[in-house]
Amino acid sequence: MFQPTKRIALFSFLGLFTFLLITSCSSSKNEFSKKDVKRSQKLMGLDFNKKYIDTLYPYLKRNKEGFDTLRKYTLDNDVVPAIQFNPLPLNFTPKAQAGFPEWEIAVNVELPNKKADLAFYSIPQLASLIKSKKMSSLELTQFFIARLKKYNPLLQCTITITEEMALEQAKLLDAELAAGNYRGILHGIPYGVKDLMAVEGYKTTWGAEPYRNQQIEMTATVVEKLQAAGGVLVAKLVSGSLARGDVWFDGKTKNPWDTKQGATGSSAGSGSATSAGLVPFALGTETLGSITSPSNRNGITGLRPTYGRVSRHGVMSLSWSMDKVGPMARSAEDCAIVYSVITGKDPKDGMTTNYPDGFEPTKDYKSLRIGYLKKDINKDTSLSKVNLEKALKTFREMGLTLNEVELPEDVPYKSFDVILRAEAGAFFDDMVRAREVDKMVEQDERSRANSLRQARFIPAVEYLQANRHRQVLIEKMQVIMKDYDVLISPTFGNKQLIITNLTGHPVIAIPTGLDKEKHPTSITLVGNLYDEASILLLAKAFQDQTEFDEMHPEGYTD
Repeated sequence: MFQPTKRIALFSFLGLFTFLLITSCSSSKNEFSKKDVKRSQKLMGLDFNKKYIDTLYPYLKRNKEGFDTLRKYTLDNDVVPAIQFNPLPLNFTPKAQAGFPEWEIAVNVELPNKKADLAFYSIPQLASLIKSKKMSSLELTQFFIARLKKYNPLLQCTITITEEMALEQAKLLDAELAAGNYRGILHGIPYGVKDLMAVEGYKTTWGAEPYRNQQIEMTATVVEKLQAAGGVLVAKLVSGSLARGDVWFDGKTKNPWDTKQGATGSSAGSGSATSAGLVPFALGTETLGSITSPSNRNGITGLRPTYGRVSRHGVMSLSWSMDKVGPMARSAEDCAIVYSVITGKDPKDGMTTNYPDGFEPTKDYKSLRIGYLKKDINKDTSLSKVNLEKALKTFREMGLTLNEVELPEDVPYKSFDVILRAEAGAFFDDMVRAREVDKMVEQDERSRANSLRQARFIPAVEYLQANRHRQVLIEKMQVIMKDYDVLISPTFGNKQLIITNLTGHPVIAIPTGLDKEKHPTSITLVGNLYDEASILLLAKAFQDQTEFDEMHPEGYTD
């Protein structure tokens, strides 16, 4: 039996949307006619006769009074719907986890002969330099700030450099280290965050013109966790406008491998800056591809954790039931390090969980049960297919058995964007009604502005029906995943991306080389709910056998 309290996430005022559609058809600003009621049925596939429309009409007028009353009350950004999404299939038990390791920090790492090469050192390498005092946090912070200033005019990946705060914190961390207080592997390591994440004292623009000067006087939980672990925030990186694409209010973020291309995905700034070595790692967010897409385009590694693993407190909401926060770095190991800091239950985010978590980098990866989407791979016509097939060969050479798997087919995929659009429409309803949405840079058919306007034409019934089908998809996905620890998938060109974002499964996108046009390619590893450990283990094992994660674009070590 369908349980709406378990699966639906949206403000109750979406209610019976029919009336709002009616008002848009009205010949008068404040009134609507029975003819408008009749016309509005077409969008919803209904055909009530005159008798029922006569009966319905007064009811809709009363609905309007309720809608108008709701809009007299303000809602803070951090208010989430009372009805929340839960990704767990029926009778599902999360896999036991071993916790996170004590990260190894080598003692023999040396400064490079060419200082610019520091830009592409791993987190453990940078940590070694800091801990051994071969380089101070202040020096490293100044180094990355200088790179941000130098290359941002070309890449347009940064909105705000948090220089004052970063230098102050770096000095504090150096003083702590001198006094024998070492916070851990991120002690003194600079990083950036997507500018959907609030940081007290700095603007949080969400990449959109209406919010260009917005300052939210709080700090997102994930930033607080990284700061407490010793990370040094040096930049708020570009988010595509309201988490859509790579276009923001001052330009288009570029791919460092080919600046004629955009960096793609709304975590464009995090992808571009990490790829070009302007930060060692960054945080991104994903609702429907915004970590995996820029990771693929910019040739880096991106982990999108299970829904609810990482707090979104202080982070802009696009879809309460789909948004995820995750690390973007140069390797799976770096992602695992950052993930170990930001994961966990947060009392300020009711959708976070306290299920067992961890990562075992020394575990035998050959114990993993691996499936691969052979049908999807065979029909791939993109330039990445050659590298995808080479990656499969590498996995087999590593001693792994790959079993053919197919994703669920009999599912109404085209209807699922109803969920994202409706939830986004609720969060940004005030902006749409105030016509501030008209100030956004992009206004074409596929723009965020247009998407937010059309959200008001989504009936609440269809939203609920889409979530019922989502429940069916969750159960179908569980039938497949219960027999495997990891599925190997193309990053794009199949239904994996929309399925896993709807079901909440974790994925990691890892680079597989360059195509014939010298653009990065990737594959995606899909894990079970609350089992980031398996995909991180296989990704690390693959990267130990290959050098794709060590590649970086030319022209950024001058």
